[in-house]
Amino acid sequence: MSAEQEPETSELWLVRHGETEWSRSWKHTSVTDVELTALGREQAEALRPQLSGVRFDRVWSSPRRRALVTAELAGFEPEVVEDVVEWNYGEYEGITTQQIRQTVPDWTVWSHPTPGGETAEQLGARLDRVVERARSLGGRTLVFAHAHSLRVLAARWLGLEVADGRVFAIDTATYSVLGDDRGQPVVQQWNVQQGGRASRA
Repeated sequence: MSAEQEPETSELWLVRHGETEWSRSWKHTSVTDVELTALGREQAEALRPQLSGVRFDRVWSSPRRRALVTAELAGFEPEVVEDVVEWNYGEYEGITTQQIRQTVPDWTVWSHPTPGGETAEQLGARLDRVVERARSLGGRTLVFAHAHSLRVLAARWLGLEVADGRVFAIDTATYSVLGDDRGQPVVQQWNVQQGGRASRA
């Protein structure tokens, strides 16, 4: 390799779906296939100019409609990847953290179990498969998915524990970029809001 050449690296671009009625009211949403709100559709469409200048080698999406429709409105035809679905909240589906804490004080998805749902280990295992696939294919991968699954995906890309996903707050219809710096997994951009620029060949 000549001095002018840089080693080929992988990038993982993460997009959280647009607003839904449940995301707006902070309800835990995993298997329930809620639709985007009118604002959520506007948010998704606003992603198109932000991402249109970027060459992606592949685009993946959760099978949930809120993710798929966000991808389509942003101008993509994604491959459905089951492994990027949201954390299965079990009995906590459709209720808020505030409601859960009425019976389980100090509950968070990062520190407490989700009865009837998915364990942190199970979630981490399937998102590890996503990281491994993206890295093995190389290039630039775009993923449309959900708040907790994307936060954990970021943590696993960076070599962190599932619970470390708690530090990566992510809003609806934002994009984030993970990459590598001379072999070190890094965060390149995080939670970029509408109006941010993403122009990379």
